[in-house]
Amino acid sequence: MPNARQAEQMTSGQGFIAALDQSGGSTPKALQLYGIGEDGYSSEEEMFALIHQMRARIAQSPAFTGDKVIGAILFERTMDGEIGGKPAAQYLWEDRGVVPFLKIDKGLAEPAQGVKVMKPMPGLEDLLKRAAAAGIFGTKMRSVIDTADPEGIRAVVGQQFEIARQVLDAGLVPIIEPEVTISIPDKAEAEDILLAELTRHLDALPAERKVMLKLTLPLRPNLYAPLVAHDRVMRVVALSGGYSRDEANAKLAQNAGVIASFSRALTEGLSAQQSDAEFDKALAEAIDAIHAASVAG
Repeated sequence: MPNARQAEQMTSGQGFIAALDQSGGSTPKALQLYGIGEDGYSSEEEMFALIHQMRARIAQSPAFTGDKVIGAILFERTMDGEIGGKPAAQYLWEDRGVVPFLKIDKGLAEPAQGVKVMKPMPGLEDLLKRAAAAGIFGTKMRSVIDTADPEGIRAVVGQQFEIARQVLDAGLVPIIEPEVTISIPDKAEAEDILLAELTRHLDALPAERKVMLKLTLPLRPNLYAPLVAHDRVMRVVALSGGYSRDEANAKLAQNAGVIASFSRALTEGLSAQQSDAEFDKALAEAIDAIHAASVAG
């Protein structure tokens, strides 16, 4: 069963979730933005060591505490590593008061019906057991919606809830993430279809089961208010989806009850070349701004 104190923090905590879960495909870009080009490492192991150093630097920065950062999503290698001399999830909760989540998807399948569902997840049961043993509270898995195709969106949401049931069975809380690409011309229509599909699946969940939702900021503010109020939803969080931090914060502040779960928008402006004082100042300013937008509603 989920930790009761962590569940309370995720249900009503005044803050946001940091997404520190870049995986193999997105790590080179994240490092590039952090000031480390591909000539800065010569193997995948070195690449992952560098991104772990970045994540550890963020997690150990003075502003990164449960006062404003109520949760953090980790990549599997981060969960298996250490921060501050402790297993990462244990350090986040015990030393920083931040609830740890784990990214569990293996990336996206090839496009079909205007969407990208998740690739198969062999070994999921074992991963969930390891996560629970490591002190992980919940999981996150991402699909992508590239057009307002009802069948495609139905497939995305159906798969998300199928995996969510396995996560719930393992005693963890799933974050369901069906991302709508921000640049598509029929984004509003896709969001209407997504809202209907999510509502249908949530209504079918047993009353005692709760999930979280991670959604693209909608074109129409407060479109997802019914999901925020749904009794099977622990929290609705928003991804930055390619918006700059200022854009994402402005849109987030228009959606009552929705909090941030930003990745690139959180680390925007951070650099490996910064001194610790410069780094800590830049991260504190980012945290303050994202926190303010998250609690604005």
